[in-house]
Amino acid sequence: MSATPLIALSRGGVLESEHFGAVAVVDCNGKLLTAVGDAHRLTFSRSTLKAFQALPLLEGGGHATFGYDSKHLALLCASHNGETMHIDVVDEMLAKLNLPHTTLECGCHVPAQYSYFDESPPAGTKWDQRHNNCSGKHAGFLAYCVQHGTPTANYVSPMHPLQLAIRRDVAKVVDMDENALCMGIDGCSSPNYAMPLSKIAYAYARLAAGIHDTKFGASFALLGNAMTTHPELVSGTHRNDLAFMQTGRGDWISKVGADGVQAIASKSRREAFAVKIADGNRTALFATAVEVLEQLGWLDNAQREQLAPWRATDITNARGIVVGQRRPVFSLQTFS
Repeated sequence: MSATPLIALSRGGVLESEHFGAVAVVDCNGKLLTAVGDAHRLTFSRSTLKAFQALPLLEGGGHATFGYDSKHLALLCASHNGETMHIDVVDEMLAKLNLPHTTLECGCHVPAQYSYFDESPPAGTKWDQRHNNCSGKHAGFLAYCVQHGTPTANYVSPMHPLQLAIRRDVAKVVDMDENALCMGIDGCSSPNYAMPLSKIAYAYARLAAGIHDTKFGASFALLGNAMTTHPELVSGTHRNDLAFMQTGRGDWISKVGADGVQAIASKSRREAFAVKIADGNRTALFATAVEVLEQLGWLDNAQREQLAPWRATDITNARGIVVGQRRPVFSLQTFS
């Protein structure tokens, strides 16, 4: 579980604090290309897992059965803001199943468009399970259940046929024994898996390989293209994944997970990297991701400018005065 300094904060020229973590860069064959810190740190995948939790549905042809298009597939992979554009697509997904939103077992929370940016919802605002950032994924869970005739009640149970199928396919994606996947329960009540950080990067490199993947190629092509075609649905207004995928011009697949996890893959390179910030700090996570893109040589000048806000290099106070600096303090180590 070792970590190394990735981002340092200074004030008055004096080091004030550091954010520790690790980075792993992997190709679609599973080769570790470069890293910093413990590339194999055991890491909960959190929402970076969503594209792979959709595999049983796509591998079984469920998307075609219910007429799900690329917008619906993007919502399967989303940690969305709960904006109208997201709720509309979730409603479409549920309508195709003839199920009410109360069937969703993700629970409800303040929509991310407010909680993510520490804003107060307008007076009288109400929300339900559809506004949960994981509601698209859960609608896909229900689609699998309807297609296969399995119970829609308690579909988040680790022993439900759906969750057993997900565990099976996730293990295949990362080339691990199912029993080696450490299970925990995610914020939306569904099982989530911890694995080496390098395995999260490997999964995304395979996703980016799309049709060229020998096992899940057709499904990966559909999911990856849906994410890059509809990045606004995968995250939402002002969100990191939207900004990164727009900057990637269709080449980058980006997915953030809670508590300091992010994966970014390049379709053209069939490579991906995964970042874990030990203390879960979101600002440090995004700054690290931009620096990794820089060190890997994935950025041109226009992309560098687009991502400048996510470097968050200046620390300002309540009056907008620059009072400190935030800087990357790591160098990726390349392996032969």
